[in-house]
This record gives sequence, structure tokens and C-alpha cells, in this order.
Amino acid sequence: MSGARRKSRVVALQVLYEVDSVGHKPEEVIQHALSEQVLIEENIEFVREMVFGVLENKKPIDENIKKFAPTWPIAQISVIDRNILRLAIFEILFDNKTPIKVAINEAVELAKNFGSDSSPRFINGVLSSVSNLATR
Repeated sequence: MSGARRKSRVVALQVLYEVDSVGHKPEEVIQHALSEQVLIEENIEFVREMVFGVLENKKPIDENIKKFAPTWPIAQISVIDRNILRLAIFEILFDNKTPIKVAINEAVELAKNFGSDSSPRFINGVLSSVSNLATR
């Protein structure tokens, strides 16, 4: 995956984090986040697709998190980990434009950069289970 795509995922994650943690309006957060980045139109569109795709499918995405991380109530998963999972599950189960392995690898990279020490393993474990569902 290109560096620009990864940068777009980071922006989408930042937007989802802010929307989830403080409840700001998604469109305003996207505008603000994009004003601080230099992205080509294709990647700006990718950010929008990711953010609104996650928000529109949040309920079934969160159901998958509950199913595959049953010992962790959604509210107890850190905001960053929760939104990394939401992004990746959206890509794996709903968007279908990114190869599953790439979506998982990108999520693990986000977890390494923004999560806690245990985040990458947690994210990888949940997404591996989700991907088994997607490949059946």
C-alpha cells in the first residue's frame, strides 16, 4: 500500500477518534483534518469513504467487535483501538476494495504507531477472526 494511502488511513483514524471521543460533527472534523494535510483528490475521497463508511456501518461493525473480542466490552476498549478495529472491519467486511491481508497489516501498523504496547497483538487477533468470517 502506498504511503499516501497509509497517510489517508491515519487521517481517517484521527477523524473517527475525535468523533468518537468528543462527538464533533464528522464533516467539520474531516474539513479540519484535511486542512492540515496535503492529499491528492483520490486520497481525500478515500478518507471520506472510510469515515462515513465506518459511521454508517457502526452498529454491525461493533457487533463484530463484540463477537470476536467477547471479553472486552466496546466501551472498555481504548478509543484508539476501537477505531482502528472499526476502520479495518469496515475495509474487510463492507468495503471489499482492499485485500484482507493489507487491511489487517495496515491496522496493525496503526496500532503500533498510536496504540498501547498490547494493541498490535489485540488488533491482529480480532481482525484474524473477522477475516476468517470474510473468507468463508
